[in-house]
Amino acid sequence: MDYEFPKPPRSLVGKVAIVTGAGAHGDGIGNGRAIAILLAEDGCAVVCVDRDVALAQRTVEMIEGERGSGSGSGSNNNSSSGGGGGSGSGNFSGSTSTSTSSNNNPGPILQSEADSGPSLQSEADSGPSLPSEAEADIESGQPPPANHAAAVTTTATSTSTVAVPIAVAMAGDVSVEADCKSIVDSTLQQFGRLDILVNCVGIGGAAGTAVDVDMAAWTASMHINVGSMVMMAKYAVPAMRRNAIEPNWLYRGAIVNMGSVAGLKGGTPHLLYPTAKGAVVNMTRAMAAHHAADAIRVNCVCPGMVYTPMMYAGGRTMSEETRTARKNRSLLKTEGTGWDVACAVRFLAGPQARWITGVILPVDAGVTAAVGTDIPKSASVNG
Repeated sequence: MDYEFPKPPRSLVGKVAIVTGAGAHGDGIGNGRAIAILLAEDGCAVVCVDRDVALAQRTVEMIEGERGSGSGSGSNNNSSSGGGGGSGSGNFSGSTSTSTSSNNNPGPILQSEADSGPSLQSEADSGPSLPSEAEADIESGQPPPANHAAAVTTTATSTSTVAVPIAVAMAGDVSVEADCKSIVDSTLQQFGRLDILVNCVGIGGAAGTAVDVDMAAWTASMHINVGSMVMMAKYAVPAMRRNAIEPNWLYRGAIVNMGSVAGLKGGTPHLLYPTAKGAVVNMTRAMAAHHAADAIRVNCVCPGMVYTPMMYAGGRTMSEETRTARKNRSLLKTEGTGWDVACAVRFLAGPQARWITGVILPVDAGVTAAVGTDIPKSASVNG
């Protein structure tokens, strides 16, 4: 049916996303991995970035496994309204996954949420090291050659298509600016465009209050939790500016930053994490204002106490008593997972959220919606 105002599409066919922190322990579903899988399910080509490329490659394998079993809803035949425009529309017709390292030295700081070491995790995940409330050449601005996308996706005869992967694994340390640039450059080289950036890397960071926190550790932690998002956006935004504004999309690109409910309220035992997440929240609003003129939307998802591999990987354990206590802090009295976070990210990254920017979306089973829900009615002002 023809509507006066056409419905926005749901498909992400022909679009390309970068998801940082896309690895996870084993086959566990962390936030970054879940986001990558759901974006690919809607037909998006996904660059899965992790310092440990093997973890990102496992995410790619899981994406391809879903495609092989027919469980995904997206198609990578670029025939829907999702494709077209900008620096190559990307006829993603293949299913072969590849692993591309942007840096042979993975760097000493960063790791994915699933790594057993203590230093890094996916933005909204909530391992024991996190506060309880947290419980994870484009600089020139020149467009690529007009035939760039065709060169990547079609053969010389133009009668058949090359197997362009729907997902690739890429090694990268997003605390290093050169790696951030390389991630975006490599994405453009392989796919010809960039439409979505999901910043999903962060750490619990320096422990302690203002009285006893180590300031060197504080500075390093803020650089990873906030600076990495700035550096990724620094190179992603110029790439997104190249995209044409399609009539039924109304925007060129979308950025989703991973915050935390710890950035929305106090009560956490350490100072760094809620401070960093509070910075991400307001940084998102500032970015939304800065890049609205570029038709680039910027939003933030703030998970609550989701249960992800960060809670049990690498020898970590969580008692059933603790898990129950976490559930009972929310209005719904249920436990969230990486899928719940990913569903919110997929919505904000896609065209059905085309009129949404600068939004801070809690995904927390109602933790931030109400206080005092565990006190008796007799204790209220009404008696």
